[in-house]
Amino acid sequence: MWRSLASNMLTVLVVLLFLLGGVILWGQSQYRADGPLQSAICLRVPPGTNMTRVSRDLDAQGAITSDAMFRIGARYTDKTSQLKAGSYLLEPGASMAAITDQITRGGASSCGTEIVYRVGVTRVLAEVRELDPATNRFVEQAEFIPGADEAPAIYTEKKAEPDTRFRIALAEGVTSWQVVESLKAMDVLAGDPGERPAEGALAPDSYEISPGDSRASVLQRMQAQQELRVAEAWANRSDRAVVQSPEEMLILASIIEKETAVADERPLVASVFTNRLNRGMRLQTDPTVIYGVTKGEGTLGRGLRQSELRRATPWNTYVIEGLPPTPIANPGLASLEAAVNPDDSDYIFFVADGTGGHAFAVTLQEHNRNVARWRQIEAERNNN
Repeated sequence: MWRSLASNMLTVLVVLLFLLGGVILWGQSQYRADGPLQSAICLRVPPGTNMTRVSRDLDAQGAITSDAMFRIGARYTDKTSQLKAGSYLLEPGASMAAITDQITRGGASSCGTEIVYRVGVTRVLAEVRELDPATNRFVEQAEFIPGADEAPAIYTEKKAEPDTRFRIALAEGVTSWQVVESLKAMDVLAGDPGERPAEGALAPDSYEISPGDSRASVLQRMQAQQELRVAEAWANRSDRAVVQSPEEMLILASIIEKETAVADERPLVASVFTNRLNRGMRLQTDPTVIYGVTKGEGTLGRGLRQSELRRATPWNTYVIEGLPPTPIANPGLASLEAAVNPDDSDYIFFVADGTGGHAFAVTLQEHNRNVARWRQIEAERNNN
């Protein structure tokens, strides 16, 4: 009897173990299977929260099939205590295993709010943007001019949230004075910027920052990036390059940057200046004259006067021979590359063509026709 009972108990135990193993395998399969999320969502994990609250939030948003299974899976993989605060973009069909890995791995937030400080040639603009998970595009919530406009309430609110990301977008062609003054107006940065960097020493780019970063450290990052770009462009210069040093390359690149905003035109504009320098002709470019007037501190805000075109300054290329003594702005990588890799052309003239680009010419006669067309376009615009 006892032998029979023991045998039956053993059989039941084996069956239970078999069933338990099956349940575990099924649970693991469900934990790793595609989830029910139909469209992307932004999951916010606040500081100090726990896996239970996160699992309930996921369940409420329809991102997981079971909040209990999600917690068990996180516990089983020893990730419950590794939860990281932040905002996470969850893709459609994300499995519970993938979500657990994402919110415990941490790193930069992949969705939520972003505050971008856009440093442009004419102004600095702060934008508060929110990522729309459905389109994976940022939607602007507010914008204002730091230091001039009153900051909107949403800026103050989002700036205080720990998972808000901050970025400085430095436009090509800004001057070092404009960059320093813009950094002073950004209230998320700290400290004195120190001595103004040399003109051309800062790399136009996008820079991630954190509240409390020093202004001096941000400028150091910009300078380090430009040093790398200058070295790379100079190392890859072609035989057509007319400049004799990285410093001359930087000067020419800054002129190219200020002369055209059309990316494809930069090598062609570079060829015009290269041809002029090779022939001993003056560069005769208005942006250098403007820099001689403003020294890069703000914009001129009007057309050049004839007296300014005739006035002798170190940067007036209508008067001086060759290159000016310093860059006139901070050029981007494309202009650096164009300065030492110009197109092979015979052009020595160019003028605006009314489309945002330029009309190029080999002879003065052809150039005069292009100038006449441009003046006609200007007159028609002024009359409308």
